[in-house]
Amino acid sequence: MNIKDLLGIELPIIQAPMAGVQGSELAIAVSHAGGLGSLPCAMLTPDMIRSELTAITTKTSKPFNVNFFCHTPPHVSTEREGIWRNALQPYFSEYKINADEIPAGPGRAPFSHDIADIIEEFRPPVVSFHFGLPSQDLIERVKNWGAKVISSATTVEEALWLEANGADAIIAQGLEAGGHRGIFLSDDITTQIGTFSLLPQIAQAVNIPVIAAGGIADANGVSAALSIGAAAVQVGTAYLLCPETKTSKVHRAALKSPSAQHTALTNLFSGRPARSIVNRVIREIGPISNSTPEFPLATTAITALRSKAETNGSGDFSPLWCGQNATGCKEIPAAELTKQLAKGQL
Repeated sequence: MNIKDLLGIELPIIQAPMAGVQGSELAIAVSHAGGLGSLPCAMLTPDMIRSELTAITTKTSKPFNVNFFCHTPPHVSTEREGIWRNALQPYFSEYKINADEIPAGPGRAPFSHDIADIIEEFRPPVVSFHFGLPSQDLIERVKNWGAKVISSATTVEEALWLEANGADAIIAQGLEAGGHRGIFLSDDITTQIGTFSLLPQIAQAVNIPVIAAGGIADANGVSAALSIGAAAVQVGTAYLLCPETKTSKVHRAALKSPSAQHTALTNLFSGRPARSIVNRVIREIGPISNSTPEFPLATTAITALRSKAETNGSGDFSPLWCGQNATGCKEIPAAELTKQLAKGQL
């Protein structure tokens, strides 16, 4: 099936769900423009999810996507947490933070029947997942209200697994993509390859539509991806400067600076590899550390440093999510950017 028909969209543009830097406003703008707006729900409370979905369904009748993580809840290890806080201790001392007073974080809960109870009221037409798929009973429940299911694959093996386990379309997430890797069948990041190497391999291997993601920042990139097998593209980084986002001042400044040309996969901010602009903590500790607690428990301790530093206008400890191609970042309305990306694709 044509992906425009599958998802009910006019343009082959999907706005990547970007937890922490956007809410419903961006999703509404992209959907209004004819693309597929996305709402990241992984960091939202149940009440926040309900509020954001109310806003979307009140302000647009166009299709939209809700996105969730489906990771395995971590084993909480006080020993591992202690090792991580010890690694951060020089910074705690610098900012006069008492590490013993930092509470343990609740983490980010994976998709569940309790969350499905909330979103089923709104019957979102598309539900997407990161880190694989939830249990089969949850997939069936989502599909029973008519939703299409999509998820990210970072290897051909993951794409085949997603197709076999109920995905209606697959996001081929190349190494260039900003934010968290969708890797889920392995934790070996040497398996990760670029978008334009990964995309045709997945497109040849599966029989469902493939969506290209990673490093696509303009209409030429969209056309290139479509020409080698993509049914649509997913774009995130290019939207980060749009007025409808909640991108912080320090994050915006980094995106507009030469620093945006230097990114790395790092696990320092959550415990899982994610692409960020290189900042002080990444340079000094190294992008990948064996000291971090399991995802998402690494977040809590470093967030205390982030809060202090951002108060002083510094992004030294902030997750400055950014793909390898920030050239498409524009301070223009998201609807306008969506139409620019899709130029020539109507």
